[in-house]
Amino acid sequence: MNRSLCLAALVSLPLACQAELWGYVDGNGVAHVAPTQVDSRYHLVLGNTSGDARVPGKTDGAGGLLTWLDFAPEVKSLQAVLRNASKAHGVDIELLKAIIAVESGFKPNAVSPRGAVGLMQIMPVGTTPQARAEEAQRLLDPRHNIDTGARLLSRLMHRFGRIDVALAAWNAGVGTVMKHGGGMPPIAETQAHVHLVLELYWALLQNKMPRGARELQMHGPASAPTQ
Repeated sequence: MNRSLCLAALVSLPLACQAELWGYVDGNGVAHVAPTQVDSRYHLVLGNTSGDARVPGKTDGAGGLLTWLDFAPEVKSLQAVLRNASKAHGVDIELLKAIIAVESGFKPNAVSPRGAVGLMQIMPVGTTPQARAEEAQRLLDPRHNIDTGARLLSRLMHRFGRIDVALAAWNAGVGTVMKHGGGMPPIAETQAHVHLVLELYWALLQNKMPRGARELQMHGPASAPTQ
């Protein structure tokens, strides 16, 4: 397992998470994900509503979406970009995939109503409207978007020392996290977003963990073994 910054964060992902991930792959090979069952096409991909102990990502509904993440052309075409960003900034490639899947569904031209742009839904920054517009255009390029996102996420994880809080800052902003003592803000939308990303990240990591593993423990940087 890659002992990058992501695995150095102080957080534990238990087997029975409360968050759920629903999804399906449409006839055009596009994956759709949501925290709730939007309609009958969506099947439970991650999460546990029955209370039975089972590994997230190994349920019957998981195959379609997780297989899509492994083999979809739009995902495969980004493998080299993801690997380079992961290596450059010390962020697990599985975490980058999870964020992109939840944020944009791997649609490089996605723009949110609030102006977040591209695969990782990054807010363009600049000192002038023109500078922000130019950065927004650059963020439509997958290479620039993923590299920028990985760098920003790495900084957030260094700052807060926990992957869940870093993801909260990603979603709600650093200021919001700081207003709540540098911890998880009590905002339902943010908490659902963080849980959703972590659920998918955990499922993607299953392929790299020994069979029967029931929990992912992430340890502090000082105790992380070196390769």
